[in-house]
Amino acid sequence: QFQQVQSMMYDLMEWRSQLLSGTLPKDELKELKQKVTSKIDYGNKILELDLIVRDEDGNILDPDKTSVISLFHAHEEATNKITERIKEEMSKDQPDYASYSRMSSSPTHSLYVFVRNFVCRIGEDAELFMSLYDPQKLTIISENYLVRWGSRGFPKEIDMLNNLKVVFTDLGNKDLSRDKIYLVCQIVRVGRMDLKDSNSKKYTQGLRRPFGVAGN
Repeated sequence: QFQQVQSMMYDLMEWRSQLLSGTLPKDELKELKQKVTSKIDYGNKILELDLIVRDEDGNILDPDKTSVISLFHAHEEATNKITERIKEEMSKDQPDYASYSRMSSSPTHSLYVFVRNFVCRIGEDAELFMSLYDPQKLTIISENYLVRWGSRGFPKEIDMLNNLKVVFTDLGNKDLSRDKIYLVCQIVRVGRMDLKDSNSKKYTQGLRRPFGVAGN
């Protein structure tokens, strides 16, 4: 029973990280919430705790606002679902290492990055896109962190000076076990088509053009 509860806790921690990330679409968010409540109800059942009845959205039913008949049907439906779930779990032949494999894939790590300065002679405004990159799979494994840098060598939002911080979340042990992970910074110049243009009447302003890339 301990291993069974341990396995469920790993699932709940993983799903909690996904919920807190704030990156899930609305339909996936609703589906994940239903999975979480279903897992909690199942855990309460095998631990012989009180059964919690919920509505279709997973919210706990208020006995003061719900009729006795509705509560009875909700209890009956919840009991049937949990009973079926227990039968499914008992029919599975899970190996002993199942809980450890879930732990190893649980995204419980984060990477904190503090941008202190950006030194690159551009002459115009720039946009810096920072992300985590796997060189073996040739793919970016995180969202981009955007920093707008001014032509005078300071952030565009001057109040962000010495406060450019980002946390890359939802990194699991499988990410830490990669051979290499690079922090890549893509630099985009924002301004003239050609830096040599000097007459403001002849050039177009605000053009975004790739300027460079750096990695560490």
